[in-house]
Amino acid sequence: MAEPGLEIDGVSKRYGTVVALEQMTFDVRPGELFGFVGSNGAGKTTTMRIALGVLSADAGQVRYAGEPITHETRRHIGYMPEERGLYPKMKVGEQLTYLARLHGMPAAEAKASSDRWTERLGVASRRDDEVQKLSLGNQQRVQLAAALVHEPRILVLDEPFSGLDPVAVDVMSDVLKEKAAEGVPVVFSSHQLDLVERLCDRIGIVRSGRMEASGTVAELRSGAVTRLLVDAPDAPEGWASGLPGVTVLGRKGTVTELELADGSDDQAVLRAALATGPVREFARKLPSLTELFRSVVSDHQEAA
Repeated sequence: MAEPGLEIDGVSKRYGTVVALEQMTFDVRPGELFGFVGSNGAGKTTTMRIALGVLSADAGQVRYAGEPITHETRRHIGYMPEERGLYPKMKVGEQLTYLARLHGMPAAEAKASSDRWTERLGVASRRDDEVQKLSLGNQQRVQLAAALVHEPRILVLDEPFSGLDPVAVDVMSDVLKEKAAEGVPVVFSSHQLDLVERLCDRIGIVRSGRMEASGTVAELRSGAVTRLLVDAPDAPEGWASGLPGVTVLGRKGTVTELELADGSDDQAVLRAALATGPVREFARKLPSLTELFRSVVSDHQEAA
């Protein structure tokens, strides 16, 4: 039997002449946090809705544990939509218990799970309050509890960190890491790329309905240009300007940032820096996920 991971295989979706998804393909492995990033309208929410069965695909397939997703499988998915879907006039505890029952939990187990998750997510004191009386941050916590209350085997979360304060971000991050540690495949979208970089095992960058790049941060960085930070306090302005294959990006104080073309010799740069006097720092500057995202998107635009 295949490992119980989630697979999106060649999924396409059109609305008339508008292409929402084109051959969208990626997988989320058991126990993995997968970050799904892209600009607004890139196709993230459409992909998630197709995985949930809310939308149908024109082509392609969604699988769990190697088998096509069925109605029974969907009962075991925890979904957090970007547009929050709670009943505003229903009390928090009653609502979570009700949602757990809808997923097939017995009444006593559903009540216990509701109590456990409101405690875990810091909203236990608001169980008897209507959702509409909560702050937006606490509504967000309850929405996550709604995705978790039936103990899902798969988690699909659309912008789960939106609007949360730093304490709530830490709580939600810990919960997602705990679920992944239990073997649950977790996929979530977010515009907070620093958070995605810190949390996720792998990341997929989406543009115009296509998966443009995916992998670990290290794998995504492997194709990035080489940048160096050189702290040479006695080096004059323009000391690196004549070096072959080297572009000077800027200088801040005594630190010069350089970009090296493919095949350029970083040791030649070091020798040139040492020729000016002492070198206090000579290091590669690793691109952040934000920089990688911009690079992937700009490369695509240039190709187009």
